[in-house]
Amino acid sequence: MFKLVAGLLLIGTLCMTGSSAFALEKDAINFEKSSSSAFAPTYGPTLPPIGYVNYCERYQRDCRPLGGSRYRLELTPERWKLLGEVNSFVNTSIVPESDQDLYAVPERWEIPTSAGDCEDYVLLKQRYLEGLGFPVEALLITVVLDESGEGHAVLMVRTDRGDLVLDNRRSAVLLWTDTRYEFLKRQSQENPQLWVALTRKTRRGELNIAGGGH
Repeated sequence: MFKLVAGLLLIGTLCMTGSSAFALEKDAINFEKSSSSAFAPTYGPTLPPIGYVNYCERYQRDCRPLGGSRYRLELTPERWKLLGEVNSFVNTSIVPESDQDLYAVPERWEIPTSAGDCEDYVLLKQRYLEGLGFPVEALLITVVLDESGEGHAVLMVRTDRGDLVLDNRRSAVLLWTDTRYEFLKRQSQENPQLWVALTRKTRRGELNIAGGGH
């Protein structure tokens, strides 16, 4: 809890001083609102990652339904700045380390304190942004395949300018179509324990990928 509060205070300080802790590869404020490709399509319900299921068994409060809706956050300049600062702060605060090395198990989702793998970064960013006033139904854990075809997890933020991605492998916040990832599935906005497919592929192994790795 102390580290969470300290992190929020540091991010707030960065905002007040105008410091920039991240690279702006794209001015999100200029995204075309009318472009349908800016928003990731969904293709019905699918299975959640097993690591997330086990996480919810341990931390039921973090996974409780909040009565959310298909909400798109208004992307103001202040919120765009906060997204970049949170992404950069978490990326530089947490050391990448596998679950096997940390916990001696192949897959375990945890909010990290000093080290973790990709889904742990996502959980921490989600927690920070919620603490900064972002609605949780706009902050969605998302599973992708990276350029090498390996499972990876990122945070998708649903905004009125498009679906943005916070990634532990990049300091910049990108539009989902600019990541070069294959998007498989993400949390439902209505209930974080329910997941929706982001691809028409229906092979069980592809849609139930754990999202492990760095």
